[in-house]
Amino acid sequence: MKFFIDTADLDEIQEAHDLGVLDGVTTNPSLCAKIGVADFEGHIAKICNIVEGDVSAEVVSTEYDEIMTEARHLAKIADNVVVKVPLIKDGIKAIRSLSDEGIRTNCTLCFSPTQALLAAKAGATYISPFIGRLDDISDDGMQLIEDIVTIYDNYGFETEILAASIRHPMHVLESARLGADVATMPLKVIDQLLHHPKTDSGLERFLADWDKLQEKLKETAE
Repeated sequence: MKFFIDTADLDEIQEAHDLGVLDGVTTNPSLCAKIGVADFEGHIAKICNIVEGDVSAEVVSTEYDEIMTEARHLAKIADNVVVKVPLIKDGIKAIRSLSDEGIRTNCTLCFSPTQALLAAKAGATYISPFIGRLDDISDDGMQLIEDIVTIYDNYGFETEILAASIRHPMHVLESARLGADVATMPLKVIDQLLHHPKTDSGLERFLADWDKLQEKLKETAE
């Protein structure tokens, strides 16, 4: 499974990159607005300079011609830019055209298996099912992942399943268990994946025992 970080914060991206497990980045207008990005294209270029893997940059247009113009422009920022396109009728049409032009896409805001099926048929590079937002309304986000994995396996679609809107480590675990290709998550969740109370207590005990041994050796030497 590939790990992407879902943020526009350069410091968070650098921290995840330095950890050595980061494969890419996803961004969206909300994340950029959160940190006050003024120069969107320049900011995407900075992210691409940090990360060698795919960086999803989202269009804000909703009509076919405007999506195509914006997507072509974004794709020129760097070779590792993947254009995020919303899962709407004009978005699917644009994904088909962009795929034919060799521009990679991330079809975003997916909430149903049939939407994912259309995106794959249109040639999307990634499909982004938003599992956390489904859980928020008492629906089953993980069932969506399972359904998409089954459908894509049935027909050999090459579109990668990018589990998005991840809220906690269990989302990552279940996505990996079900066979999602990618999980994109905030830095907080990446950090949470590292921790377990038994690891912390075990390390504390090892270090305490080591200190006791050093004290004994010191006493013996004296």
